Amino acid sequence: MNYFFSFLVFFLPFYLLSQVTETPAPTHIKTITFQGNTPQAQLPILKLGERFQLSFDDINGDERDYYYKIEHFNFDWTPSNLSKGEYIDGFDDMRIDFYENSFNTLQMYSHYVLNIPNRDTRALTKSGNYLISIFDDRNNLLFSRKFMIYEDLANVGVEIKRSRDLNYIHSKQVVHFSINSTNTTFINPNQNVKTLVLQNSNLKTAITNLKPQYTLGNELIYRYDQEASFWGGNEYYNFDNSDVRGATVNIRRVAMEDTFINYLYTNISRKDRPYTFNPDINGNFLVRNIRGQKSSVDAEYVWVHFALQYYEDLNNGEEIHIYGNFNNYNTNQSTRLNYDTSTDTYRLKYLFKQGFYNYKYVIKEQDGTIQEGIISGNFDETENDYTVVVYYRDLGGRYDKIIGVGSNNSENITNN
Repeated sequence: MNYFFSFLVFFLPFYLLSQVTETPAPTHIKTITFQGNTPQAQLPILKLGERFQLSFDDINGDERDYYYKIEHFNFDWTPSNLSKGEYIDGFDDMRIDFYENSFNTLQMYSHYVLNIPNRDTRALTKSGNYLISIFDDRNNLLFSRKFMIYEDLANVGVEIKRSRDLNYIHSKQVVHFSINSTNTTFINPNQNVKTLVLQNSNLKTAITNLKPQYTLGNELIYRYDQEASFWGGNEYYNFDNSDVRGATVNIRRVAMEDTFINYLYTNISRKDRPYTFNPDINGNFLVRNIRGQKSSVDAEYVWVHFALQYYEDLNNGEEIHIYGNFNNYNTNQSTRLNYDTSTDTYRLKYLFKQGFYNYKYVIKEQDGTIQEGIISGNFDETENDYTVVVYYRDLGGRYDKIIGVGSNNSENITNN
Protein backbone atom coordinates (compact mmCIF):
# COMPACT_ATOMS: atom_id res chain seq x y z
CA MET A 1 0.00 0.00 0.00
CA ASN A 2 2.80 2.44 0.86
CA TYR A 3 4.57 1.62 -2.39
CA PHE A 4 1.36 2.23 -4.39
CA PHE A 5 0.75 5.56 -2.66
CA SER A 6 4.33 6.64 -3.33
CA PHE A 7 3.90 5.68 -6.97
CA LEU A 8 0.79 7.89 -7.30
CA VAL A 9 2.50 10.85 -5.65
CA PHE A 10 5.46 10.44 -7.99
CA PHE A 11 3.45 9.84 -11.15
CA LEU A 12 0.60 12.37 -10.82
CA PRO A 13 2.57 15.62 -11.23
CA PHE A 14 4.15 14.39 -14.47
CA TYR A 15 0.71 13.46 -15.82
CA LEU A 16 -0.67 16.88 -15.01
CA LEU A 17 2.31 18.64 -16.53
CA SER A 18 1.79 16.73 -19.77
CA GLN A 19 -1.56 18.44 -20.39
CA VAL A 20 -0.87 21.30 -22.74
CA THR A 21 -2.25 24.81 -22.17
CA GLU A 22 -2.35 27.78 -24.49
CA THR A 23 0.39 30.38 -24.11
CA PRO A 24 -0.92 33.98 -24.13
CA ALA A 25 0.74 36.44 -26.48
CA PRO A 26 3.23 39.08 -25.29
CA THR A 27 2.22 42.74 -25.30
CA HIS A 28 3.65 43.53 -28.75
CA ILE A 29 1.61 40.78 -30.47
CA LYS A 30 -1.94 41.99 -31.11
CA THR A 31 -5.17 40.94 -32.81
CA ILE A 32 -4.61 37.22 -33.17
CA THR A 33 -7.32 36.27 -35.65
CA PHE A 34 -7.83 32.53 -35.95
CA GLN A 35 -10.43 31.84 -38.62
CA GLY A 36 -11.84 28.77 -40.25
CA ASN A 37 -15.10 28.86 -42.16
CA THR A 38 -16.55 31.94 -40.42
CA PRO A 39 -15.82 35.63 -41.15
CA GLN A 40 -15.41 36.46 -37.46
CA ALA A 41 -12.59 35.31 -35.22
CA GLN A 42 -13.48 32.30 -33.08
CA LEU A 43 -12.23 28.84 -32.11
CA PRO A 44 -11.73 26.92 -35.38
CA ILE A 45 -13.49 23.55 -35.52
CA LEU A 46 -12.80 22.41 -39.06
CA LYS A 47 -13.80 19.50 -41.22
CA LEU A 48 -10.85 17.36 -42.33
CA GLY A 49 -9.45 18.95 -45.48
CA GLU A 50 -10.78 22.49 -44.85
CA ARG A 51 -8.45 25.48 -44.91
CA PHE A 52 -7.85 27.84 -42.02
CA GLN A 53 -5.91 31.03 -41.45
CA LEU A 54 -3.99 32.43 -38.49
CA SER A 55 -3.03 36.10 -38.59
CA PHE A 56 -1.58 38.52 -36.07
CA ASP A 57 0.09 41.92 -35.80
CA ASP A 58 3.46 42.83 -34.35
CA ILE A 59 3.20 46.47 -33.26
CA ASN A 60 6.99 46.71 -33.00
CA GLY A 61 6.83 46.79 -36.79
CA ASP A 62 10.38 45.51 -37.22
CA GLU A 63 9.66 42.75 -39.75
CA ARG A 64 10.94 39.94 -37.57
CA ASP A 65 10.90 36.35 -38.71
CA TYR A 66 8.35 34.05 -37.07
CA TYR A 67 8.00 30.28 -37.28
CA TYR A 68 5.18 27.83 -36.60
CA LYS A 69 4.88 24.31 -35.22
CA ILE A 70 1.80 22.07 -35.17
CA GLU A 71 1.23 19.27 -32.66
CA HIS A 72 -1.48 16.64 -32.29
CA PHE A 73 -3.13 15.85 -28.93
CA ASN A 74 -5.57 13.45 -27.31
CA PHE A 75 -8.98 14.43 -26.00
CA ASP A 76 -7.51 15.48 -22.63
CA TRP A 77 -4.78 17.58 -24.32
CA THR A 78 -2.00 15.14 -23.54
CA PRO A 79 0.35 14.42 -26.49
CA SER A 80 -0.93 11.70 -28.81
CA ASN A 81 1.19 8.72 -29.80
CA LEU A 82 1.31 9.79 -33.44
CA SER A 83 4.58 10.82 -34.99
CA LYS A 84 4.56 14.11 -36.89
CA GLY A 85 4.70 12.34 -40.23
CA GLU A 86 1.47 10.51 -39.41
CA TYR A 87 -0.65 13.67 -39.10
CA ILE A 88 1.19 16.18 -41.33
CA ASP A 89 1.63 15.76 -45.07
CA GLY A 90 4.73 17.89 -45.48
CA PHE A 91 6.61 19.86 -42.86
CA ASP A 92 6.10 22.33 -40.05
CA ASP A 93 8.72 24.29 -38.08
CA MET A 94 8.79 26.63 -41.07
CA ARG A 95 8.95 30.41 -41.38
CA ILE A 96 5.76 32.39 -41.91
CA ASP A 97 6.66 33.79 -45.29
CA PHE A 98 3.82 36.26 -45.82
CA TYR A 99 3.67 39.58 -44.01
CA GLU A 100 2.79 43.17 -44.83
CA ASN A 101 3.57 46.42 -43.10
CA SER A 102 0.75 48.74 -42.15
CA PHE A 103 -0.10 51.51 -44.59
CA ASN A 104 -0.96 55.09 -43.68
CA THR A 105 -1.56 54.32 -39.96
CA LEU A 106 -0.46 56.25 -36.89
CA GLN A 107 0.59 53.02 -35.16
CA MET A 108 3.07 51.11 -37.30
CA TYR A 109 2.75 47.31 -37.30
CA SER A 110 3.63 44.24 -39.33
CA HIS A 111 0.73 41.95 -40.24
CA TYR A 112 1.55 38.22 -40.52
CA VAL A 113 -0.66 35.64 -42.25
CA LEU A 114 -0.33 31.86 -42.13
CA ASN A 115 -2.59 29.69 -44.28
CA ILE A 116 -2.91 25.94 -43.74
CA PRO A 117 -2.49 24.06 -46.03
CA ASN A 118 0.44 25.70 -47.81
CA ARG A 119 3.40 24.59 -49.93
CA ASP A 120 5.26 23.28 -46.85
CA THR A 121 2.37 21.97 -44.75
CA ARG A 122 0.30 20.41 -47.51
CA ALA A 123 -2.38 18.84 -45.28
CA LEU A 124 -3.30 17.77 -41.79
CA THR A 125 -4.32 14.16 -42.29
CA LYS A 126 -5.83 13.12 -38.95
CA SER A 127 -8.77 14.44 -37.00
CA GLY A 128 -8.44 15.41 -33.34
CA ASN A 129 -7.08 18.18 -31.15
CA TYR A 130 -4.26 20.39 -32.42
CA LEU A 131 -2.04 23.14 -31.05
CA ILE A 132 -0.27 25.65 -33.25
CA SER A 133 2.67 27.48 -31.67
CA ILE A 134 4.43 30.59 -32.96
CA PHE A 135 8.15 31.11 -32.26
CA ASP A 136 10.56 33.95 -32.95
CA ASP A 137 13.91 33.57 -34.72
CA ARG A 138 15.57 32.67 -31.41
CA ASN A 139 13.13 29.80 -30.87
CA ASN A 140 11.33 31.62 -28.06
CA LEU A 141 7.66 30.69 -27.81
CA LEU A 142 5.47 33.74 -28.43
CA PHE A 143 1.99 32.25 -28.20
CA SER A 144 -0.01 29.13 -28.97
CA ARG A 145 -3.62 28.42 -29.89
CA LYS A 146 -5.77 25.30 -29.89
CA PHE A 147 -7.96 24.16 -32.76
CA MET A 148 -9.83 21.01 -33.79
CA ILE A 149 -10.34 18.96 -36.93
CA TYR A 150 -13.24 16.52 -37.30
CA GLU A 151 -14.40 13.76 -39.62
CA ASP A 152 -18.07 13.59 -40.54
CA LEU A 153 -18.66 10.07 -39.22
CA ALA A 154 -21.47 10.63 -36.69
CA ASN A 155 -24.64 12.67 -36.40
CA VAL A 156 -24.82 14.81 -33.27
CA GLY A 157 -28.25 16.15 -32.36
CA VAL A 158 -28.25 19.06 -29.90
CA GLU A 159 -31.17 20.56 -27.96
CA ILE A 160 -31.10 23.47 -25.51
CA LYS A 161 -33.36 23.17 -22.47
CA ARG A 162 -34.21 25.16 -19.38
CA SER A 163 -32.99 23.72 -16.11
CA ARG A 164 -35.23 21.24 -14.30
CA ASP A 165 -33.96 22.67 -11.00
CA LEU A 166 -36.38 25.47 -10.10
CA ASN A 167 -33.55 27.35 -8.40
CA TYR A 168 -31.87 27.82 -11.79
CA ILE A 169 -34.76 27.72 -14.26
CA HIS A 170 -34.38 31.44 -15.03
CA SER A 171 -30.58 31.58 -14.98
CA LYS A 172 -29.16 28.40 -16.56
CA GLN A 173 -29.29 26.66 -19.94
CA VAL A 174 -28.90 22.90 -20.30
CA VAL A 175 -27.47 21.03 -23.30
CA HIS A 176 -29.09 17.71 -24.26
CA PHE A 177 -27.59 15.75 -27.12
CA SER A 178 -27.44 12.38 -28.82
CA ILE A 179 -24.81 10.65 -30.97
CA ASN A 180 -25.66 8.24 -33.77
CA SER A 181 -23.43 6.75 -36.45
CA THR A 182 -23.97 4.41 -39.37
CA ASN A 183 -20.23 4.30 -40.04
CA THR A 184 -18.90 3.50 -36.56
CA THR A 185 -20.04 0.83 -34.11
CA PHE A 186 -19.39 2.18 -30.63
CA ILE A 187 -17.49 -0.40 -28.58
CA ASN A 188 -17.39 0.27 -24.82
CA PRO A 189 -18.72 3.84 -25.27
CA ASN A 190 -18.33 4.70 -21.58
CA GLN A 191 -14.59 4.39 -22.05
CA ASN A 192 -14.00 5.12 -25.74
CA VAL A 193 -16.49 7.92 -26.48
CA LYS A 194 -15.73 11.34 -25.00
CA THR A 195 -17.51 14.62 -25.49
CA LEU A 196 -16.71 18.31 -25.28
CA VAL A 197 -19.59 20.77 -24.75
CA LEU A 198 -18.82 24.41 -25.55
CA GLN A 199 -20.70 27.63 -24.91
CA ASN A 200 -19.82 30.35 -27.42
CA SER A 201 -16.65 28.47 -28.49
CA ASN A 202 -14.97 29.21 -25.15
CA LEU A 203 -12.69 26.32 -24.17
CA LYS A 204 -12.18 27.79 -20.70
CA THR A 205 -15.78 27.01 -19.67
CA ALA A 206 -16.18 23.69 -21.52
CA ILE A 207 -17.83 20.60 -19.98
CA THR A 208 -15.79 17.45 -20.59
CA ASN A 209 -16.83 14.76 -18.08
CA LEU A 210 -20.14 13.44 -19.48
CA LYS A 211 -20.81 9.74 -20.07
CA PRO A 212 -23.76 8.39 -22.11
CA GLN A 213 -26.81 7.82 -19.91
CA TYR A 214 -28.69 5.55 -22.32
CA THR A 215 -27.86 3.43 -25.34
CA LEU A 216 -30.48 2.63 -27.99
CA GLY A 217 -28.81 0.36 -30.52
CA ASN A 218 -25.88 2.42 -31.74
CA GLU A 219 -27.34 5.71 -30.47
CA LEU A 220 -25.87 7.31 -27.34
CA ILE A 221 -28.18 9.64 -25.41
CA TYR A 222 -27.15 12.37 -22.97
CA ARG A 223 -29.99 13.90 -20.94
CA TYR A 224 -28.19 15.43 -17.98
CA ASP A 225 -29.47 18.46 -16.11
CA GLN A 226 -27.02 20.24 -13.80
CA GLU A 227 -24.04 18.25 -15.10
CA ALA A 228 -24.62 19.67 -18.61
CA SER A 229 -25.75 23.16 -17.62
CA PHE A 230 -24.19 26.54 -18.27
CA TRP A 231 -24.97 29.88 -16.70
CA GLY A 232 -27.03 31.78 -19.25
CA GLY A 233 -25.06 34.98 -18.86
CA ASN A 234 -26.19 38.12 -20.64
CA GLU A 235 -25.72 39.56 -24.09
CA TYR A 236 -22.28 41.03 -24.65
CA TYR A 237 -21.66 44.74 -24.81
CA ASN A 238 -20.20 45.92 -28.10
CA PHE A 239 -18.54 48.84 -29.78
CA ASP A 240 -17.83 49.53 -33.43
CA ASN A 241 -14.98 51.89 -34.29
CA SER A 242 -14.66 50.86 -37.93
CA ASP A 243 -15.02 54.59 -38.64
CA VAL A 244 -12.35 55.75 -36.24
CA ARG A 245 -13.05 59.45 -36.74
CA GLY A 246 -16.72 59.30 -35.78
CA ALA A 247 -18.56 58.48 -32.57
CA THR A 248 -21.01 55.59 -33.03
CA VAL A 249 -23.92 54.66 -30.80
CA ASN A 250 -21.64 53.17 -28.12
CA ILE A 251 -18.72 55.59 -28.41
CA ARG A 252 -19.16 58.81 -26.46
CA ARG A 253 -16.16 60.79 -27.63
CA VAL A 254 -13.24 60.57 -30.06
CA ALA A 255 -9.83 62.15 -29.52
CA MET A 256 -6.35 61.87 -31.00
CA GLU A 257 -2.88 62.08 -29.51
CA ASP A 258 -0.16 59.74 -30.78
CA THR A 259 -2.98 57.44 -31.90
CA PHE A 260 -6.77 57.69 -31.99
CA ILE A 261 -8.66 57.44 -28.68
CA ASN A 262 -12.26 56.27 -28.22
CA TYR A 263 -14.18 56.89 -24.98
CA LEU A 264 -17.10 54.50 -24.51
CA TYR A 265 -20.28 55.38 -22.66
CA THR A 266 -20.25 54.30 -19.03
CA ASN A 267 -21.71 50.84 -18.47
CA ILE A 268 -23.67 49.73 -15.41
CA SER A 269 -24.21 46.49 -13.55
CA ARG A 270 -27.06 44.50 -15.15
CA LYS A 271 -27.41 41.70 -12.60
CA ASP A 272 -30.56 43.06 -10.98
CA ARG A 273 -32.11 44.54 -14.11
CA PRO A 274 -34.57 42.82 -16.45
CA TYR A 275 -33.11 40.96 -19.40
CA THR A 276 -33.03 43.02 -22.60
CA PHE A 277 -32.26 41.45 -25.97
CA ASN A 278 -29.27 43.07 -27.63
CA PRO A 279 -27.90 41.27 -30.71
CA ASP A 280 -24.27 40.25 -30.36
CA ILE A 281 -21.73 37.87 -31.92
CA ASN A 282 -21.26 35.92 -28.68
CA GLY A 283 -17.94 37.35 -27.56
CA ASN A 284 -16.19 37.39 -30.93
CA PHE A 285 -14.79 40.22 -33.03
CA LEU A 286 -14.33 41.34 -36.63
CA VAL A 287 -11.53 43.64 -37.82
CA ARG A 288 -12.73 46.27 -40.30
CA ASN A 289 -12.07 49.82 -41.47
CA ILE A 290 -14.86 51.28 -43.58
CA ARG A 291 -12.63 54.11 -44.85
CA GLY A 292 -9.85 51.80 -45.99
CA GLN A 293 -9.22 49.38 -48.82
CA LYS A 294 -7.63 46.52 -46.87
CA SER A 295 -8.49 46.35 -43.17
CA SER A 296 -5.66 43.95 -42.34
CA VAL A 297 -3.02 46.67 -42.97
CA ASP A 298 -4.84 50.02 -43.09
CA ALA A 299 -6.92 49.69 -39.91
CA GLU A 300 -5.74 51.91 -37.08
CA TYR A 301 -4.90 50.87 -33.54
CA VAL A 302 -7.09 52.75 -31.08
CA TRP A 303 -6.94 53.22 -27.32
CA VAL A 304 -10.45 52.35 -26.14
CA HIS A 305 -11.45 53.68 -22.69
CA PHE A 306 -13.94 51.63 -20.63
CA ALA A 307 -15.92 52.88 -17.63
CA LEU A 308 -18.12 50.79 -15.32
CA GLN A 309 -20.40 51.87 -12.48
CA TYR A 310 -20.29 49.06 -9.94
CA TYR A 311 -21.09 49.76 -6.30
CA GLU A 312 -20.77 46.29 -4.77
CA ASP A 313 -17.79 45.64 -2.52
CA LEU A 314 -15.09 43.39 -3.92
CA ASN A 315 -13.93 40.58 -1.66
CA ASN A 316 -10.26 40.21 -0.83
CA GLY A 317 -8.32 39.49 -4.02
CA GLU A 318 -11.25 39.94 -6.43
CA GLU A 319 -10.71 41.97 -9.60
CA ILE A 320 -12.89 43.32 -12.41
CA HIS A 321 -11.80 42.55 -15.99
CA ILE A 322 -13.07 43.03 -19.51
CA TYR A 323 -13.61 39.66 -21.14
CA GLY A 324 -14.03 38.37 -24.67
CA ASN A 325 -12.43 36.57 -27.57
CA PHE A 326 -10.45 39.71 -28.52
CA ASN A 327 -7.63 38.16 -26.46
CA ASN A 328 -8.83 34.55 -26.30
CA TYR A 329 -10.72 35.11 -23.03
CA ASN A 330 -7.51 35.75 -21.09
CA THR A 331 -7.46 37.97 -18.02
CA ASN A 332 -4.28 39.76 -16.95
CA GLN A 333 -3.12 43.19 -15.84
CA SER A 334 -3.90 44.65 -19.27
CA THR A 335 -7.61 43.73 -18.91
CA ARG A 336 -8.05 44.74 -15.25
CA LEU A 337 -10.20 47.77 -14.39
CA ASN A 338 -9.04 50.03 -11.56
CA TYR A 339 -11.23 52.19 -9.36
CA ASP A 340 -11.15 55.92 -10.12
CA THR A 341 -12.18 58.02 -7.11
CA SER A 342 -12.80 61.20 -9.12
CA THR A 343 -15.55 59.59 -11.22
CA ASP A 344 -16.63 56.80 -8.82
CA THR A 345 -16.19 54.27 -11.65
CA TYR A 346 -13.88 51.44 -12.59
CA ARG A 347 -11.76 52.38 -15.60
CA LEU A 348 -9.43 50.83 -18.15
CA LYS A 349 -7.87 51.65 -21.50
CA TYR A 350 -7.03 48.84 -23.93
CA LEU A 351 -5.46 48.90 -27.38
CA PHE A 352 -7.74 47.51 -30.11
CA LYS A 353 -7.42 47.31 -33.86
CA GLN A 354 -10.35 48.97 -35.62
CA GLY A 355 -13.43 46.82 -35.91
CA PHE A 356 -16.51 45.45 -34.20
CA TYR A 357 -15.89 43.92 -30.76
CA ASN A 358 -17.92 42.12 -28.12
CA TYR A 359 -16.95 42.35 -24.46
CA LYS A 360 -18.37 41.92 -20.98
CA TYR A 361 -17.27 42.63 -17.42
CA VAL A 362 -16.39 39.70 -15.17
CA ILE A 363 -15.13 39.13 -11.65
CA LYS A 364 -11.83 37.28 -11.29
CA GLU A 365 -11.45 35.66 -7.90
CA GLN A 366 -8.16 35.29 -6.05
CA ASP A 367 -7.77 31.67 -7.21
CA GLY A 368 -8.26 32.69 -10.86
CA THR A 369 -11.90 31.57 -11.14
CA ILE A 370 -13.95 33.72 -13.52
CA GLN A 371 -17.48 34.69 -12.45
CA GLU A 372 -19.22 35.90 -15.61
CA GLY A 373 -22.65 36.67 -14.16
CA ILE A 374 -21.93 38.67 -11.01
CA ILE A 375 -21.92 41.98 -12.90
CA SER A 376 -23.85 41.13 -16.08
CA GLY A 377 -26.39 38.72 -14.59
CA ASN A 378 -27.56 35.28 -15.74
CA PHE A 379 -30.74 34.85 -17.77
CA ASP A 380 -32.27 31.84 -19.47
CA GLU A 381 -33.38 34.08 -22.36
CA THR A 382 -29.80 34.97 -23.35
CA GLU A 383 -28.83 34.00 -26.89
CA ASN A 384 -25.81 31.65 -26.80
CA ASP A 385 -24.22 29.26 -29.28
CA TYR A 386 -23.59 25.68 -28.13
CA THR A 387 -21.34 23.13 -29.78
CA VAL A 388 -20.86 19.43 -28.94
CA VAL A 389 -17.63 17.78 -30.16
CA VAL A 390 -17.51 13.96 -30.12
CA TYR A 391 -14.28 11.96 -29.80
CA TYR A 392 -13.84 8.24 -30.34
CA ARG A 393 -10.86 5.93 -29.92
CA ASP A 394 -11.04 2.78 -32.01
CA LEU A 395 -10.30 -0.56 -30.39
CA GLY A 396 -6.51 -0.63 -30.32
CA GLY A 397 -6.38 2.95 -31.62
CA ARG A 398 -3.46 5.24 -30.85
CA TYR A 399 -5.27 8.58 -30.81
CA ASP A 400 -8.68 10.16 -30.22
CA LYS A 401 -10.50 10.94 -33.46
CA ILE A 402 -13.17 13.61 -33.64
CA ILE A 403 -16.02 11.83 -35.41
CA GLY A 404 -18.76 14.46 -35.30
CA VAL A 405 -19.80 17.96 -34.31
CA GLY A 406 -23.30 19.25 -33.50
CA SER A 407 -24.53 22.73 -32.66
CA ASN A 408 -27.61 24.69 -31.69
CA ASN A 409 -28.55 28.10 -30.38
CA SER A 410 -30.43 28.97 -27.19
CA GLU A 411 -32.94 30.99 -29.23
CA ASN A 412 -34.46 27.52 -29.69
CA ILE A 413 -34.59 26.80 -25.93
CA THR A 414 -37.53 24.71 -24.72
CA ASN A 415 -38.85 23.45 -21.41
CA ASN A 416 -38.07 19.87 -20.41
